[in-house]
Amino acid sequence: MSGTGLGEEMGAQGARVRALAVLRVRSRALGVAVLPAAVAVVLLVGGATGRLSGGGWDIARWAVTGLALVVLLLAGAVAAVVARARPALSPTVPVSEKAAPDLYRLVRDLAERLDVPAPSAIALTPDCDSWLEDRTHPAHAEALSDTHADAYTHPRALSGFGGGRRRAARRIAAAPVLVIGSPFLWWMRVAELRAVLAPVVAGTGPSAHPDIAAARRFVRGLDAAVAVASRPGLGPIRRVALGFVGRVAKLLLRGCGEHAALMERGVAAAASERAQAVDYGLRIVAQEQVGLAYAGWDRLLTRVALPAWRMGRWPSRLDAGVVSALTELSRRDRLAEGFTSRLGERPACDLLEEPGVVDEAASLLAARLFHGGPAEAGPDWSPVDWQQYPEEVVDRKWRTEAARLHRVLDAMGVRRSADPAGSALTPGPTLERVIEHLSRHDARTGVTGSTRHVSGGSGSGGSGGSSGCGGSSGTSPVGSASEAGRTSGIGEAGETDRTNETGKTNETSKANEPSRTSKANEPSRTSETTSRTGKPSRTSETNKIDEAIEAGDALAAGISAELAREEAAAAPAVPAEVASDAVALWGTDPLPLFPLQPPRSGRELLADHVTAMVCCSAVDTAGAVPGLDWLDGPALLIDGERRADLGGRVLSLVEGGDAEPLRSWLTSLGVRAEKPVRLV
Repeated sequence: MSGTGLGEEMGAQGARVRALAVLRVRSRALGVAVLPAAVAVVLLVGGATGRLSGGGWDIARWAVTGLALVVLLLAGAVAAVVARARPALSPTVPVSEKAAPDLYRLVRDLAERLDVPAPSAIALTPDCDSWLEDRTHPAHAEALSDTHADAYTHPRALSGFGGGRRRAARRIAAAPVLVIGSPFLWWMRVAELRAVLAPVVAGTGPSAHPDIAAARRFVRGLDAAVAVASRPGLGPIRRVALGFVGRVAKLLLRGCGEHAALMERGVAAAASERAQAVDYGLRIVAQEQVGLAYAGWDRLLTRVALPAWRMGRWPSRLDAGVVSALTELSRRDRLAEGFTSRLGERPACDLLEEPGVVDEAASLLAARLFHGGPAEAGPDWSPVDWQQYPEEVVDRKWRTEAARLHRVLDAMGVRRSADPAGSALTPGPTLERVIEHLSRHDARTGVTGSTRHVSGGSGSGGSGGSSGCGGSSGTSPVGSASEAGRTSGIGEAGETDRTNETGKTNETSKANEPSRTSKANEPSRTSETTSRTGKPSRTSETNKIDEAIEAGDALAAGISAELAREEAAAAPAVPAEVASDAVALWGTDPLPLFPLQPPRSGRELLADHVTAMVCCSAVDTAGAVPGLDWLDGPALLIDGERRADLGGRVLSLVEGGDAEPLRSWLTSLGVRAEKPVRLV
């Protein structure tokens, strides 16, 4: 390696050329700033020597001098903001050499083999990526010094919230910090990790070149100045002043942006070429594990961790969960059968002295980044082990969502079903109530049971009807037309009494005409209708579907509003000290910095809540238990086996009002939809 730290690899010289182009943009900006001052000096010297004298020269001399002073003041202000603005610092978990001596030894040995400077420190990030980060800015001095101390003595340092108010007097001359994705340490073997880190560590060579380092500092300073100018909460005077600084910084960024991008591309090419001398063949195989780890990590966060975060719990062993998730993937996917054979080798997490402590810190930081949770554990934000996950997260999640669903139904005025075997005076929350509302709701009258044609049967298989126990549950104050056709003599007498009281005998006799017709004539009437129209009651069936969809929309809107109120009420008050530390390290970006999923729609929330209600009913009436699937999250276990066929049946009910698939599924498993369930 040359004395400048830049080798002769392909792309290295191109990176230096682009770095010089970035610095030329800085030099031109400086030249523009001092040009009025230079002209003013010439005019002042000419006036002092008597060569540029006269009224016109005097006016020009004072005008240019005033302009030069204004330009110099503005340029000084811009330079001060660019120099003092704090560049972005990635939230990481610092790992001291005392906490991971073997990992530091591996990285130093790798740097020696690559003939490049060793990274100054190592940190972990809860993501499947690795990079070098320059932390030589004075604002990062305290954070950099924390990585050399015992990082595990303060919980805030563990979760990336360390750093104090003190600043170094000058920039620290140190190599970049190596940031490693924490899932890599748990899934990869030691040899694979060394092969994957080789191109990253090789980047310290170009980073040590003075031209490239200066160009990077200039670009980061401009980017930080733009962030300062766009910070919310500024007063009118500071907004105007910083607005000018931000516009100048954006102009300079546009001028050097292309050169900076090509410079970084050249640095990456040079590092990749240099790393080919170390474990090149193994790196090709290890790249497959990088993609696999990324897939498992993303699945674990979105399907397993996110439900727990929403419940106020954070899994404390996310990195260990990646191994379980990818092992499960290997078991399911025949193409991944060979991956499990690697588990016999030494995992990279053995390079840490206390893997569990590091895993817990990375898990808390992941919750902070991807969900916006508090920086530290508390009564409403406590860790949960994987063994406790089914009981403390899955079961609680289902019952909380089921309780929210019934609260919204209560607010909409939907009556509760009564347990036929219990007391009708104390009706409880039942699954039958939800199915009845979504499948047989009349959106115009606000009541259920408004069918418009004679159904062919009264079993539980009717898409718009209810089972026998559901029909007697008292969810509808108004009887349906099909029920009127099956009314007994007592029902007819009661109808006649009501008709006599109103004095509308003729109208009532016409209305009661179907009830006086014998059941033997009903098939012939239906056959005549079918022969005339070709399809039985298509219009009424379409109306029922539309009414069910309208009922689902109203219920989904109610759930969305209720959930928004709960989240607003449960928003924790962040202490001033913690908030200031977060701003000091991460800037003013809102948390979470990287949301895993967009906000759920009302229909998605409704489907989740109905699924939760079905699972609660299955647990309470059919002996099912909550479980954890490493790839799909909360799971319903019946006889020790996961039932993955529930989602489509719930969507049939939610999207189209068709309860037939769900009722068939409940019947096959022995789930009693009319029985009340326990809620939280």
